[in-house]
Amino acid sequence: MVESWMIYGATGFTGRRIAAQAVRQGLRPILGGRSRDALEALAQELRLEYRVFDLTSSGQAAAHLRDIHVLLHCAGPFSATHAPMLNACLAAGTHYLDITGEIPVFEALHARWDELREAELTGVSGVGFDVVPTDGVAAVIAQHLPTARRLRLAISLTEVSPGTAKTSVELLAMGSRSRQGGLLVEEPLGVRLWTVSHEGREFSGVSFPWGDVATAYYSTGIPTVETYLAVPKTRVPLFRAVNVFLPLLRLPTVQNALKRVAGRATGPSETLMREGRCVVWGEGTDAQGRTVHARLVGPEPYAFTVVAALAAVRRMLAGGVPTGVLTPSLAFGVDFAATLPGVTLKVSDSAAV
Repeated sequence: MVESWMIYGATGFTGRRIAAQAVRQGLRPILGGRSRDALEALAQELRLEYRVFDLTSSGQAAAHLRDIHVLLHCAGPFSATHAPMLNACLAAGTHYLDITGEIPVFEALHARWDELREAELTGVSGVGFDVVPTDGVAAVIAQHLPTARRLRLAISLTEVSPGTAKTSVELLAMGSRSRQGGLLVEEPLGVRLWTVSHEGREFSGVSFPWGDVATAYYSTGIPTVETYLAVPKTRVPLFRAVNVFLPLLRLPTVQNALKRVAGRATGPSETLMREGRCVVWGEGTDAQGRTVHARLVGPEPYAFTVVAALAAVRRMLAGGVPTGVLTPSLAFGVDFAATLPGVTLKVSDSAAV
């Protein structure tokens, strides 16, 4: 018997692409979300079952999940939606996956490890571009350099969807984060720079609060984790200038206004998703100065999310994944990211990346 699974947030920018690709792969997810009209239209197009419910009541949401083995949560912002959805999954006995990249969500999920383990359930946040490729790079570096004490990760980005744009508004208001000596530390955006290169082009890695500040630490145990956004050098002053406006950015009225603007984002074109590429750089260093570099090249970030999320669902449906709260590499293996279609991962112990 094939276990049932659901995509919640199936009509969003990423959710509908995951649903369409699932059908092309011969999978039959149940579609879930709040908008009956949008769900009905997509369900008719893909010839799938759908269920309409919101997350205002975890108990009512759980009623829609009782027969669902795996839930793939794609409805952000996850800072608002992950807790009620996780509560519903715990009540229903449903394994939980999501595609978030938000540090507070990773930390909140990690804090509920005992609950999921006692319920014999698995919870894995970040099974998309955030954080599968970076988590894979971190895990491989730790495998090659078990004594590493500092980890640096940088990623390149393309255009973003409305959901990602809204989440970015929240992230910018936070300033940056890093993990120093095992502790999360608040710091200004762009407080540190890291020069990286790819195919003869140099980029400035600007310190930025990616979710790996949480997940890479849990995956590897490396106590210092710093994350970066790779941008052209000319954009560095712009990122640093944001720090001046942080008090203003944190005001609810400003957040709401910026999110309305962010909601107009169209996301990358179909051509860019088909032909674009992402790059992830990683560097691990130990107390003796030994260094391991890694670089992952893969599909465009949203295309990567589709591929990675479906691979995660398949692993969950196949069984054998440990219970509790896990990162992608802990749940599905150190080589999970590297074995995805269109991905290459190279490791070196001395050459600059």
